[in-house]
Amino acid sequence: MSRAQPTLWDDQRTTLPDAIDMTAQSLQAYGPQHDHWAIAYSGGKDSSATLTVIMHLIETGRVSPPKSLTVCYADTRMELIPLAHAAQQMMARLRDRGIDVRIAVAPMDLRLLVYMLGRGVPPPSNSFRWCTRQIKVEPMQAVLAEMLFSTPGTILMLTGVRIGESAVRDARIALSCGKDGAECGQGWYQEVLPEAAGIRGRIATLAPILHWRVCQVWDWLMFEAPALGWPTTDIAVAYGGDEAAEINARTGCTGCPLASRDVALETVLKNPAWAYLAPLAGLKPLFRELRLPQWRLRKPGVDAEGNVAAGKNKQRMGPITLDGRRMGLERVLGIQGQCNEAAARLDRPLVDLIDREEEARIRELIAAETWPQGWDGDEPTGDVPLDLVYRDGLVQPLLVR
Repeated sequence: MSRAQPTLWDDQRTTLPDAIDMTAQSLQAYGPQHDHWAIAYSGGKDSSATLTVIMHLIETGRVSPPKSLTVCYADTRMELIPLAHAAQQMMARLRDRGIDVRIAVAPMDLRLLVYMLGRGVPPPSNSFRWCTRQIKVEPMQAVLAEMLFSTPGTILMLTGVRIGESAVRDARIALSCGKDGAECGQGWYQEVLPEAAGIRGRIATLAPILHWRVCQVWDWLMFEAPALGWPTTDIAVAYGGDEAAEINARTGCTGCPLASRDVALETVLKNPAWAYLAPLAGLKPLFRELRLPQWRLRKPGVDAEGNVAAGKNKQRMGPITLDGRRMGLERVLGIQGQCNEAAARLDRPLVDLIDREEEARIRELIAAETWPQGWDGDEPTGDVPLDLVYRDGLVQPLLVR
């Protein structure tokens, strides 16, 4: 087997102290330009490392503190239980230190399970990926907009973006690494956020651990941060425990409909302390089932008078039927109930996929026969045989009715 092409940096791999020094330099270079800092916190490994190392650098005097520091936690309501549990502990530690912690959560009707089971929107897919924007990005933008409305001056948003986390992200960083006066080695600094957020020009972003390797992230989370009193051990468990550095796993929502396998949950369930969460493995099969034709409405393609519908996809599959939503709701509540029965017996963290308020809202939307825009609810279900309508408007009648 041929060895990798040698480079000038083969003997110059940074250590964790080197990486922390570079993070401190990055914060000292750009931090003083902004009176107010906000840390984007998701509970994952990179954002947790970013949050705790910044707190450490400020508390040890290696980085000058801003006039105000706010931590914005993105609560998708679908996080892996170990990560959500660690996040709650982390936020409690922050509040004890006097840090302003704000929760970015989607409005009730836009939360993933309420949107699916109440309004009937089918589970997200790679061709219809509505979840990330709706339950994570937009709630965070709303919190930032609220901060800017009540805060004079500009805000520096600190993120856990790292090179090596994804090929797409690396390409984006490579195209803009020198943007807005940023220098290589001083983090990924940008003065731009989407226009849609209504906050352009008053907020900048900085990725102070951009240069950290994944092994350095694990060393910090598994050894350094816990020694400083930060509850990051459960985070490592969610990613594979002692094998996390080798697995280099990424996590998403519990039962993520976009992933072919729920590797993160599988990894968590291997740990005896979290094995009681095994019923959560039923979420992914449920989401797949809710995509099936018998649980979906479908556009017929022609109306009662024989007029062909407009548009290219004339017989597109649509929302989840009312019966499908009821079935889905009971299945999720059943999964949650099984987990919590075991949690109560073992004195372990509870599962909160659907709380009482969300359940009531889902049932209210179902009772009101709520449908997504463009659907009336009287369309046939997807498993009903129909005359085939082609894109050009030609109709091929069924041979047998």
